[in-house]
Amino acid sequence: MKEEAVYVTKGNGDRVPFEENKLRRALRNSGAGTLEVEKALAAVKKNLYQGISTHKIYQTAYRILKKSSHYSAGRYRLKKAMMDLGPSGYPFEKFVGRLMESKGFQSKVDVIVQGKCVQHEVDVVARKDQQQIMIECKYHSDSKLNSDVKVALYIHSRFWDVAAAWKDAEPDAGMQYQGMVITNTRFSDDATRYAECAGLKLVSWDYPNGDSLKDWIDRSGYHPVTSLSQLKKAEKQQLLEKGVVLCRDLANNEPLLKEMGIEDNRIKKLLNEANLLSGEL
Repeated sequence: MKEEAVYVTKGNGDRVPFEENKLRRALRNSGAGTLEVEKALAAVKKNLYQGISTHKIYQTAYRILKKSSHYSAGRYRLKKAMMDLGPSGYPFEKFVGRLMESKGFQSKVDVIVQGKCVQHEVDVVARKDQQQIMIECKYHSDSKLNSDVKVALYIHSRFWDVAAAWKDAEPDAGMQYQGMVITNTRFSDDATRYAECAGLKLVSWDYPNGDSLKDWIDRSGYHPVTSLSQLKKAEKQQLLEKGVVLCRDLANNEPLLKEMGIEDNRIKKLLNEANLLSGEL
């Protein structure tokens, strides 16, 4: 007899069939070796039951990876690491600013911009050559929360006011202006349809395909410090409060790690893991 399909519950409440190959790809993408992947898969399959949450599956796989490779564990927990860039949205804004710098842009975070009609608080302004982008960052600590069409409409109207002022200030510069919204979760279908029609660029955890937030991080090696499996939650929060958002910045902040009371042997391990995640080893 054919085995009954096991359905898993996603963060938004949807129930979908468990896909072993999808989990295998995610584990491989973390950099885990074949043995690690098979061990994690075996542990997950052993604990499957109808309605199991995707979060529970993640926890099981992460526990196995962490035992054998902090590097693989850190990459695998990237989505959770993005949720940990809180509780305020400022670390996420700063993280996005650094991601834009990895693309060759000069970026300014949390700036006041005079529009044609009113002033605006803009999360990130990024400029490269003849391109200037106004970016609004929508951080959510809950993966179930999406950014809906009202967000897209609101940001687009603000962008047009800002872009009108930019054009007036540099009428002969030949600049191209772009509005963008970046979120660590997802956009509603209406939001993406509106954005595609109106020319507003949206970037979420897994959208657009091939150029999503996850893709940006994978290509740049700009992993958040919240990815580090050997850092305690309180320590991650301390680093974020001090403005340290990237693993690659830890090497320049060794005195801060000592001030936080982290022992030398742990600092050495942390720096090694950070360098591995950043692709600097």
